[in-house]
Amino acid sequence: MATDIHRPVSTQAGPAGAQNAHADVVTACSGAQAASAGARVVHAAHVEGLTRSFDGRAVIDDLRLDVRPGEFVALLGRSGCGKSTLLRILAGLDRDIEGTVLVARRTAFAFQAPRLMPWRRVWRNVLLGLPGKPERARAKQALTEVGLDHRLGAWSKTLSGGEAQRVTLARALVREPDLLLLDEPFGALDSLTRIKAQRLVGELWQRRGCAVLLVTHEVEEAVLLADRVLVMDQGVIAYETEVDLDRPRDIADPRFAELRGHLLERLGVDTAAEAARTPPAPRERSPSRRP
Repeated sequence: MATDIHRPVSTQAGPAGAQNAHADVVTACSGAQAASAGARVVHAAHVEGLTRSFDGRAVIDDLRLDVRPGEFVALLGRSGCGKSTLLRILAGLDRDIEGTVLVARRTAFAFQAPRLMPWRRVWRNVLLGLPGKPERARAKQALTEVGLDHRLGAWSKTLSGGEAQRVTLARALVREPDLLLLDEPFGALDSLTRIKAQRLVGELWQRRGCAVLLVTHEVEEAVLLADRVLVMDQGVIAYETEVDLDRPRDIADPRFAELRGHLLERLGVDTAAEAARTPPAPRERSPSRRP
């Protein structure tokens, strides 16, 4: 079993290295090696040689991954391929690993389920887990960003599914993350609420400028939101592609449909059969990114 080492390291963020960023190290190598590896990192997340096994079976097997600062990356893959396990490792929730994991010190994780405390007010849920005694105004600012400041003092159990998911996003944003990890955050939402939530995440990413790693089963969602799409298979990143489409993106664009079809094929979906039984989707555009 690997021994985890956590050591803050300073890195140069951005191509010009104008700002200092900080990373946490989770690694199986020595402390000196970890610090040396961290000093070379210019990513929001850097993973190399990562292996995670359960009962002798490697769910993640010698995986390598880089996420650039400010980049939106979507991660696709069949159920059980290790996507959520990877996110939990990046969030520091699973440390029984081998390999090297470097992530931005300010990393936030939004789970698939909201995981709110029903006996607490919304604003207290937003501040849950923060050190010290953060003020209510800090929660209000984050809730305003997700359009939910009017529910500041509501009991969490009175929220709708979409509202609860927005509170989860606010709880992540209040941590001012440089890396935001999203584990299928729209999976339990109805189609209309899902579209609104997708748009919200896109807008928050544009406004915040943080890196995002989104795990999703929805290929269309990945192409709508991401700068780069990865396909995970058998514990590794088996395929990746840049999404070279202008924003806002239009699902009726032939290039959008071509990339979507190619990714579906990579996931083992018969696109001809899928197209035959899927009705035309309404036109939907993702937010444009500010220059």
